[in-house]
Amino acid sequence: MSAKRCFGNAPAGVDVSKLSGSLIVIEGPDSSGRSTQIALLTEWLEQQGYAVEQVGLKRSTLVGPELEQAKQGNVLSPRTLSLFYATDFFDQLENRIVPALRAGFVVLADRYIYTLMARDIARGAEPEWVSSIYSLALVPDAVFYLMVSLRTLVERTFQSHADLDYWESGMDCGLSRDWFQSFVKYQRRMRTEFIRMQKQYGFVPINANRSVITVQKDLKAHIQQVLDKIERPVYHE
Repeated sequence: MSAKRCFGNAPAGVDVSKLSGSLIVIEGPDSSGRSTQIALLTEWLEQQGYAVEQVGLKRSTLVGPELEQAKQGNVLSPRTLSLFYATDFFDQLENRIVPALRAGFVVLADRYIYTLMARDIARGAEPEWVSSIYSLALVPDAVFYLMVSLRTLVERTFQSHADLDYWESGMDCGLSRDWFQSFVKYQRRMRTEFIRMQKQYGFVPINANRSVITVQKDLKAHIQQVLDKIERPVYHE
């Protein structure tokens, strides 16, 4: 059984000692390959007999659709945006993550509180305030940060998207009126914050400039080590 713990107090009604599953987080900027890697990891884990639950940003049935709709207007204040995402996260924590961990699932998170914290801090929020918001979050069993050079990130972004995203370009931060310049400056801010958090929270950095197959091989090797340390029921069809 894994020794689960929270960053602060446990959520009401949650006995972390009874959460026998694994919480594995894949972090990284858009176009770093997170979604592709998680899809491959899910298939691999299920082939080994593990039950898998996927979670991510804006997937709450409570506020996910409303959050996506609210972002379309490009008028949300940093504080409103932060609280919207926090609500989305904690709804998933209560209704998806904790129940899946109780049942012994492997929970794969396509980003976690680290992205939310980095975004808030990049927009001027006090780190102490941001940390306090997410103090009830569970500490993952492992966090893998897909590191991509800015040049590669720019190339992949323009290959996969016809237009830059307003929020992922940091246009609300007033960094530049030019979308491309704003994107570059915002991504540098995010990268700087993730490097800081990597030291604080012990992320495992993964060089994601390489091929999908090579990155997947690295992730599997690291995750297998995590799973080998955790005793849990294995589910078979």
